[in-house]
Amino acid sequence: MVFTIALRTSCNNKTINILVCSREAGLIARFFFTGRIGFMSSRVLSIAEQVADLVGPALEDMDFELVDVEYLSRHGKWVLRLYIDKEGGVTLDDCARVSREFGDLIDVKDIIIHKYVLEVSSPGLDRPLKKEKDLEHAIGKKIKVKTVAPVKGRQNYTGYLRNFQKGILYIELENGPVHLPWKEVEKANLVYEFNP
Repeated sequence: MVFTIALRTSCNNKTINILVCSREAGLIARFFFTGRIGFMSSRVLSIAEQVADLVGPALEDMDFELVDVEYLSRHGKWVLRLYIDKEGGVTLDDCARVSREFGDLIDVKDIIIHKYVLEVSSPGLDRPLKKEKDLEHAIGKKIKVKTVAPVKGRQNYTGYLRNFQKGILYIELENGPVHLPWKEVEKANLVYEFNP
């Protein structure tokens, strides 16, 4: 099911729309901004870090957790994606509220100097595991891990996180356990298991 809702039109030639896709997997809210076009430098990671530093503490004050920030190019458009969460889950109203609170703030701070799309979303069923506290909450759950370089001849692992201690992930694979250093992990996320 797809809904398109015009939320508001503000000054500076910015129009905001919400595109909501809903199914069992949850809600995704997308906010489209029209803004200035400027020089694009190679600050992609820096932009995500600056946005995280800007909005993270304020989101905590609003009882949200900033799970992740992505800044990437998709189909010729730059996308700034904020993944938020809170106790009990994130609603469409939460996404709209966060967009209203921080969309203009990001623009005013001139972190991004060209046209971009701001998306605010829940982390989804395959929530990324970015922080040590994420791993502690994931103990006993199925996860997928990609390492920076091969460990024991491979880079991709899927199994149950049995423990996380002193920077080591203890994962139970189908063919036995593996211990992976957290500092060697490029990407990790939960794997949703459908239980009929």
